[in-house]
Amino acid sequence: MENQTAQNCAPTTPPTILLVEDFDDTRLMMKLWLVRNGYRVLEAETGEEAVSVAQRALPDLIIMDMMMPGLNGLDATHRIREHQALRTTPIVAVSAYGAEEYRAAAIEAGCDEYVSTPFEPSALNELITSLLTRQAPANLNAQQSDFDH
Repeated sequence: MENQTAQNCAPTTPPTILLVEDFDDTRLMMKLWLVRNGYRVLEAETGEEAVSVAQRALPDLIIMDMMMPGLNGLDATHRIREHQALRTTPIVAVSAYGAEEYRAAAIEAGCDEYVSTPFEPSALNELITSLLTRQAPANLNAQQSDFDH
């Protein structure tokens, strides 16, 4: 009975965001902003690292840089979407390219939204809140077998 009470009183864990960005300064600035806004932040510098961290940690949302050396954001998004437990995880593409064809490519790759830089921090925060609110708690229901793939 005591164990049940302790679990019921446990504080809610803040949403986990995987921040994928190859530029150190940009990643640090965004991480500090996200932490200040109450999120737990995991980081990846490359597309390959993003796929690995996403599969291992099952974040609540991913902010994906599109232009990275090696595995770019589009290809990383494709690979993340292949993982059953990550198929509904919101992914926000971030890129300096604001043209509509880049947005269309990101959405086609599996991203939920596309944000071109520079962006208004309050608008990004509203977008993150909106995506996290509409997302079903799929990651909380992940089966052990989901962690093996």
